[in-house]
Amino acid sequence: MIRLLNIAAIAALVASAIYAYSIKYQTILRAETVTRLKLEIKTEQDAIGILRADWANLTRPERMQALTEKLLPLQPLKLDQIVPLNALPDKAQRGDAIARKLDDLGLSEPTATPSDAVTGSLPSTATPTAKTSATPAAKKPRVADRSSDRSSPQAKAAR
Repeated sequence: MIRLLNIAAIAALVASAIYAYSIKYQTILRAETVTRLKLEIKTEQDAIGILRADWANLTRPERMQALTEKLLPLQPLKLDQIVPLNALPDKAQRGDAIARKLDDLGLSEPTATPSDAVTGSLPSTATPTAKTSATPAAKKPRVADRSSDRSSPQAKAAR
């Protein structure tokens, strides 16, 4: 019995040692991954800094002025080119081109949906009858009204 207990203790010791080494190696792997990612981040930040410096160099005002004079045929502004605001044309009307086409075709009126035909709802010109007063909408409990009635003394007196 004692030998069996010793063997079990040694097996547990070996198993715990293996588990500890596996945790150690996983930790080392994760630390290397973190270090590699930090290096990649630093490299990308350096690249961003270089690109910003390059952009600042390309958009210098004196460089832009020289390129403008060289490449664009600009002329000085003349006084007859300045007009008052009311002389400018009105802004073009932006709208839905499909809706305008539907209006032109006379199809802009609302139509009955398929759900109206299934439920048998009445058209707006029909008068309600006694049958329509017993619709499920009329039988809905008024939960919100009851909660407000509980707080008011007038509601308690009405009960």
